[in-house]
Amino acid sequence: MEKQYKMCQSCGMPLSKDPNGGGTEKDESKSPKYCSYCYLSGEFTFTGTVHEFQAHCKQKMVEGGHSKFISWIFTRGLKRLERWENN
Repeated sequence: MEKQYKMCQSCGMPLSKDPNGGGTEKDESKSPKYCSYCYLSGEFTFTGTVHEFQAHCKQKMVEGGHSKFISWIFTRGLKRLERWENN
């Protein structure tokens, strides 16, 4: 049985909040672990380090109306997600 993820394993966003219902694999099937903002057609949409990605996510959250403090809290745990564990 395939593991069910509640959060994107790249950015931490709840997968239930993804307007596209999840990212896609190369064959266009839905990814069980990544959202559509992070993963399309089997490739990550952002390449860089976890620290660069944290800065990118903070900026996007502030642009979306979240405070800098909330953005910092949300992104500080990114390095514990599967995509970033070994980086």
